[in-house]
Amino acid sequence: MPRRRAVRTALVLPALPAAAGLLGGCSDPPGRRSGAPGPSTPSPDPGEILRERAARDSGALLARYDATVAAHPRLATRLRPLRAEVALHVAAFGPAAPRRPATPSPSASASASASASASASASASPSPSASVSVPSAESAALAALATQERTLAGERAAALLDAPPELARLLASVAACGAGHVLLLKEK
Repeated sequence: MPRRRAVRTALVLPALPAAAGLLGGCSDPPGRRSGAPGPSTPSPDPGEILRERAARDSGALLARYDATVAAHPRLATRLRPLRAEVALHVAAFGPAAPRRPATPSPSASASASASASASASASASPSPSASVSVPSAESAALAALATQERTLAGERAAALLDAPPELARLLASVAACGAGHVLLLKEK
């Protein structure tokens, strides 16, 4: 029996420092390799990446609406409500998107909605971008908007699988809104 204990001890003791090193690696902060010197930036949150992409895509769509209205002023009345919704989407996906309370009072909800609408219009209304090409015919310009809305709605629906629950609900809602915009843009 003593010989077995000596053999086990001889085999186990040299392996302990290596095992401790492996286990110590489990406690390193994310994004930092075990034994790597200095702090390292953690890898970005996938949900935050999706949110930033959604905000950027909504901003590009908003720029298309603005460019279309600038190129075809007669469409302004028709596009104004759709553009306003897209501006709210930009605000909702943006980093400063206000969180709504779980059970808002009717007056608080109305004032919050009004202030969100005003801030979304003010902060999310870039001047028409020179990089956005608008067709010269009104019908073609509406078709281009509908195509971008449809593409964006499809991309957002596909992103639902990778999104955290709160963002998935927002993406689904905005994708459904975009699909509705497609139908409205195709009306004659």
